[in-house]
Amino acid sequence: MLPRGSHCVITRRSVMAGLSPMLLQGASGLGQVYPSERRRYADPTTEFEVIRLTDPAHAVCLPSPFARVVTRRGTGLLCASDRTGSMQAFRLDWKNGEARQLTSCADLDKEALGWHPDERSFFCFDGPALLRVQLANLRSRELYRLPEGWRKGRGFSISEDGLYAFLVENRQERSRIRMVGLAKPGATTVVELEGAIKDPQPRPRRAGILYRRNGDSLWLVNYDGADNRPLRTAEGQVGPAFWSADGRTVLYLSYSGEAPRRSFLREHTPDANADQLISPTTQFVSFRPNGDASVFAGASGSLAAPHILLLLRVARREMTLCEHGARQARDVKLFFTRDSQRIFFESDRHGKPAIYTMSLESLVEPTEG
Repeated sequence: MLPRGSHCVITRRSVMAGLSPMLLQGASGLGQVYPSERRRYADPTTEFEVIRLTDPAHAVCLPSPFARVVTRRGTGLLCASDRTGSMQAFRLDWKNGEARQLTSCADLDKEALGWHPDERSFFCFDGPALLRVQLANLRSRELYRLPEGWRKGRGFSISEDGLYAFLVENRQERSRIRMVGLAKPGATTVVELEGAIKDPQPRPRRAGILYRRNGDSLWLVNYDGADNRPLRTAEGQVGPAFWSADGRTVLYLSYSGEAPRRSFLREHTPDANADQLISPTTQFVSFRPNGDASVFAGASGSLAAPHILLLLRVARREMTLCEHGARQARDVKLFFTRDSQRIFFESDRHGKPAIYTMSLESLVEPTEG
């Protein structure tokens, strides 16, 4: 109690200084842990057990398919959710279902999220700013800011060694790939051109970048911008594409132009300029290879059978896992754990986008994490 006649001037600064760090953290939502929303159900088609990890009353989205999303042990996923009223990054633990809020951004890009290879930090975009956030204390540091007049395009990825980030910038009809140093500050333009560039993916174990140019064509360029060339893929439209884990080949979907349109899983070897068929698919419109590319998960675009299937490479045989039921099958994102014993996918079948998971232990041989 203050003595009579004394004066006390209370300012916002004095109030904030008196609050403990934990209270400040709670006020912004940073570090808050939300309880499990897990729900198990038997898939209507296969009766396999599926776990819906998040409540479709609010949106929970997986990042870009080219991001590092699942932790090495496979228990934690990096995702984005609007459950707080604005889109923020979360770490979702699939085993206990808890979700920890990792950001308090004004304008989070839900696609541009990714773990650093050491998994002690992650990267995100808040408006024009690329941030690195330390997981231990959730402190963020700005690494890069889009130059005036440029806007962020589609695509964000981190090199295997964690030294560089790659993103697309657009200005009017021009596009460019920027390489941002993560260990040493600085950014360089790898390639710039008139037209559309999307989805830059650094090549594992080599200083190259795969990217999509003007819609269908896949191109490969060195980090220094040299040897910028198209890949001679199969005739027809080129769908999603991923590097193999060793960086030797590109795995991609190819669509025929004939009616009814068919989809094929193919493999391109850039160094030998060779392209070969892996297998026809049941109308795959999105897919994901496991760690050694022995198994592929695919989302079918069939309206009659909106399924997620496993394609076994050696046998060229498909197995139905479950229904994805998404309004747009192309939006179904798929991720394996590193040991290939579990799969995660995003679908809006029950309302807003939610994350689902299934065990593959009885179906797929373990791979090295």
